[in-house]
Formats: sequence, structure tokens, C-alpha cells
Amino acid sequence: MADARRSGRRGGQSLSFSNRELRDLAVAWTVLSAAFAVFLTGPSAIGAAGFVDVVVLCVVTVGVGFMLHELAHKVVAVRFGQIAEFRADYSMLFLALMGAFVGFIFAAPGAVYHRGRITPRENGLIAVAGPVTNLLLAAVFLPLAFAPVEFLASVGAFGVFINVFLAAFNMIPFGPLDGKTVIAWSKLAFAAVFGVSAVAAYFAFTRLGWLPV
Repeated sequence: MADARRSGRRGGQSLSFSNRELRDLAVAWTVLSAAFAVFLTGPSAIGAAGFVDVVVLCVVTVGVGFMLHELAHKVVAVRFGQIAEFRADYSMLFLALMGAFVGFIFAAPGAVYHRGRITPRENGLIAVAGPVTNLLLAAVFLPLAFAPVEFLASVGAFGVFINVFLAAFNMIPFGPLDGKTVIAWSKLAFAAVFGVSAVAAYFAFTRLGWLPV
């Protein structure tokens, strides 16, 4: 998720991370991975045999998918001369973790906020970078889904599902989600990325399954 804040500054920016940003990324990655692990296994499974495996699976699928989605926003924003930083939404992270304990999950861990002079095209490219990154990650995970080792197959299948889900969800043209910015820039780009995401999500759900446990 990316959010624009406009100002008069442009150009000369380099990719760097503040201590606060690194902390927010680490906290969001950890909490989101833990929330999905609890959601998938149920609270009663905490401490049971196999729970650590699910946590590891969520760290390398949900965590990586979230992290690279946000970093893609930042990299493209900086490329266009923006000042860009990720900020965790601690209230939403708390909601995600508590919701997992009662059987539902809503993952909106934060956003990359960027500011500087920008064109609608550049703003659209910043927004679409996150979902496109998730689609590329799904392609990376796909071969693992057919691995002969059960855990690797679970990593692959869930990695595909969570990344196409993140792509499709973030392309919804509503509120602060990326789709609203993308469709304002290019309906064709929106239709292409959302269409591929939706078809891929259907394939992942019906052919691969999504529950790793």
C-alpha cells in the first residue's frame, strides 16, 4: 500500500532507511507472520508440535510478500525523486493479531508514505509496483508447490496463494488501496494487473489449495 503526500521537493533522493522505518518493517513482518500462523492453526496449536513449522512458513511467505510489496513502492517512489518511508499501523497490527485468535484476519499492517512533486503516471507506477511484485513472487514460489518434499510444497502453494491474494486485494479500487491510484492513472493498466491477479488467485485456490496445515 502506498500513500502520496505532495510537496515542492523533487530529485536527488537516494534509497535509505531510517531507524524508525527499519523498526516498523521488522515489527510489521513479525506480527503479521505470527497472526497468520495463529489464524491457520488456531490458538490451541501454539506450542504444539508443528507450530514452529507454520510460523517459519508464514515468515517466508506472508512476511516476504508483505516486505517486498512495500519495498517496491519505496524503490519506485525514490526513483521518481520522492521522499518515501514505510510506517507501520500499530492499531491495525494489533487488530490482525487479536482477530487471528478468534478466527478472522484483516491484514493492513501499514503503508509507504511518499511526498514530492509527482505526475499522475508516476503516482500510478508507484502504486502498481507493489501488486506487480507480488505477482512476480508468486511465479517464484510456483515451482516449489510441486516439490516432492511436503514442507517445500506447502511453502510453494501458500507462497503462490498469499502473493496473488495480496496483489488482487491491493488492486481493489477503494480507499487507500493501490487500485484506486492505479485506475485513476490508467484503466488499462488496472484491468491488466487486477485481471491477472484475480485469475491467478482463482487458480491458486482451486488447484493448489491454500491451507498449509
